[in-house]
Amino acid sequence: MLDRLKGEIQAIKDKDPAARNTLEIFLCYPGFYALIMHRVSHYLWTHSLKLLARMNSNLARFLTGIEIHPGATFGKRVFIDHGMGVVVGETAEVGDDVLIYQGVILGGTSTEKTKRHPTVEKGAIIGAGAKVMGNITIGEYSKIGTGAVVLKDVPPESTCVGVPGRIVKCKRKPIKVDLDHNKLPDPVADAINTIQEHLKENDEQIRILFEKNEICLTEDNIDELEKIKLKK
Repeated sequence: MLDRLKGEIQAIKDKDPAARNTLEIFLCYPGFYALIMHRVSHYLWTHSLKLLARMNSNLARFLTGIEIHPGATFGKRVFIDHGMGVVVGETAEVGDDVLIYQGVILGGTSTEKTKRHPTVEKGAIIGAGAKVMGNITIGEYSKIGTGAVVLKDVPPESTCVGVPGRIVKCKRKPIKVDLDHNKLPDPVADAINTIQEHLKENDEQIRILFEKNEICLTEDNIDELEKIKLKK
């Protein structure tokens, strides 16, 4: 138990440059409190003391703003940064070394009493405000961008951005954790920007062509073009 606490404190120091020392973490980090209280709730839940488990989890929510169902499972060295508004459902599974930011929801999409919440594998980063819904898997060392809504599995070592989530492959960086979850690539936005640049280039080429050939569109020419467009 003591080794696990040391590991979680060290994980906070590694992932949060604002963490200055162990005492500050003990006194000022709600994510740390929430996980300690969840371990108690989970123990009660698995030993048929479910009402006490729910009461303890509600107390943790009141104190930290983080709601974790007692049935959820967490690995080692998990860090919930800030944490206000985080919600983790009953059948969610969170692996080792996962980093979760504020406003994240690991929610369910079914009313059946089955595995209905996400599995987040080792080393994943879930960006602020992200919604990960249903019995899906977030692969090892993947990143979920800020505000993303994820409804499908995310392969290992990938990034997922947008609404709904779109997957972009990337390489894993196991030595240094990259916390720029708000600067992940958006392939759809990149494609739209490329099209806009292409249209601008075409407009400029047409303008140059008209000037070289001393072509000037009159109102009659414009009307004819409009008629051709309508026929098409």
